[in-house]
Amino acid sequence: MTRFTVNNQPVHYRMDPATPLLWALRDASNLTGTKYGCGNGHCGACTVDIDGQAVRSCQTTIGSIEGSFVTTIEGLSRERDHPAQLAFIAENVPQCGFCIPGMIMAAAVLLKKNGNPTEDDIREGITNLCRCGIYPRLVETVLRAARAQRGDETIPAGVPSGIDPADAARLVPALLPTK
Repeated sequence: MTRFTVNNQPVHYRMDPATPLLWALRDASNLTGTKYGCGNGHCGACTVDIDGQAVRSCQTTIGSIEGSFVTTIEGLSRERDHPAQLAFIAENVPQCGFCIPGMIMAAAVLLKKNGNPTEDDIREGITNLCRCGIYPRLVETVLRAARAQRGDETIPAGVPSGIDPADAARLVPALLPTK
């Protein structure tokens, strides 16, 4: 029996205790924000918060975290207004978006431990990989999130600029090829 808490909800997975947490979250709990990237713990796409630590869920068995508290990107902020989430949006960091949930979780854990990180702290604390190369914007994004978390800056929620989401919904069908 494997019991722990996921996003403030007690869970009991009736799976082999050797099952990687990543697959329990994705397949049994339908929490698909945690991504499968490399499967060997190097890329960080599967990063979640376990008891205040940024952990690669592909390398963590559910049997090894009995009684723990797990937070996924879905549980980080119900309103999607965590300072790290807002800063990533405001700084236009996401490109393909695949690595972003893991990056945000690593940033959130770092900010929980250190509300005033240095550039070196960020580079050491967030070792996730990004194929799109967001690294030049990552440090400033996490610094901005830290300022917002401390109350030194307000980051507006929502799409920072560009096309209105309602307009995008109307335009997309017009951009699709016709038969």
